[in-house]
Amino acid sequence: MIDAGNTAWLITATALVLFMTLPGLALFYGGLVRAENLLSVLMHCFTIASLVTMLWLVVGYSLTFSGDGAWIGDLSKVMLFGMPRDAVTGTIPESVFFMFQMTFAIITPALIVGAFVERMRFGAVILFTGLWLLLVYVPVAYWVWGGGWLAERGVLDFAGGLVVHLTAGVSALVLAVMLGTRTGFPHDVRPPHAPWMTMVGACMLWVGWFGFNAGSALSAGADAGMAMTVTHISAATAALVWIVIEAVKFGKPSIVGAATGAIAGLASITPASGYVGPGAALLIGLAGGLACYIMVMIVKHRFKIDDSLDVLAVHGVGGALGVMATAVFADATLGGIGLAEGQTMGGQALIQLTGIVAVLIWSVVVSFLIIKFVKAVVGLRVSPEVEEQGLDINIHGERGYNM
Repeated sequence: MIDAGNTAWLITATALVLFMTLPGLALFYGGLVRAENLLSVLMHCFTIASLVTMLWLVVGYSLTFSGDGAWIGDLSKVMLFGMPRDAVTGTIPESVFFMFQMTFAIITPALIVGAFVERMRFGAVILFTGLWLLLVYVPVAYWVWGGGWLAERGVLDFAGGLVVHLTAGVSALVLAVMLGTRTGFPHDVRPPHAPWMTMVGACMLWVGWFGFNAGSALSAGADAGMAMTVTHISAATAALVWIVIEAVKFGKPSIVGAATGAIAGLASITPASGYVGPGAALLIGLAGGLACYIMVMIVKHRFKIDDSLDVLAVHGVGGALGVMATAVFADATLGGIGLAEGQTMGGQALIQLTGIVAVLIWSVVVSFLIIKFVKAVVGLRVSPEVEEQGLDINIHGERGYNM
């Protein structure tokens, strides 16, 4: 039976999660690149949203949320042909559930944009995104949320530490390595052209994340309220961690650092948000902020990998940290909702680790194969001349600023 309150909340949450990509993530990433590449980033996010919508309707939703196999769903809901108008998922219309889950499918490949900004062919972006959605995101989402083998094992991932952040983070790293660095990296890369834009995008992401995490309760009740609370606490805590680190290390805390810290806190709390309490959120925000900052330094400065906008360090590491933290802080003695009957903290941690390893391996291997295919079919990189002049005018025939 459809509940009007739950339905109204999920419609609102769906709008909030789409708002995270359009325009939140687009502006967050757009401010971090050269002015000559602003429109390319906006175009990537906008086109990915459109492409994923079509693929989710045609086959993605059916493969993720129908069937009862261990590895992948079936085709019973292709084009939603098997879904009558009055179909219900829990206490909400299935059409609303379809839309809510679509917004997750949209933002996940959009996160990967941060790894290849300023140097990837537009056709390669489109082909990679389509294949990645169907071959990486959809199977993992089915394993965790669609009743697949990880769900049967009891893995806890409330809103996407595995499904969204780890898949995007490790795939972004693979793509960054195979694509190669930007010209001049790491010493001669120009700084973000509009830090204010990045902050505005981060604020939109922060607000939208309430729909992302609290909406994943699929109801307007206590679980949604606590998910929203812990989400905000973790984001604020991790932002302060980055501010303090930069103030101590450089003497000048930056708005880009504060914004990135908030996103790290949001990614870290995502898998745990429906299972833990406020105290745990504070600790997860602290750990997530610190771990993600350290990983940014390791990826860029130790390994010299041009994961341009830190997708692995912020989303991959934050998501994995949150997945493991869930095994600890979901315990009722620590203020969580409690583990499954008979389950121990150690046992749950092993299940969570199994999920991380499986998703990491799948994402790395399949992404590698997709990238090799895309490179053979359409090529990956723009020419050095186009990279130097900027993608906006060369690929899209427009400039972000006409002055």
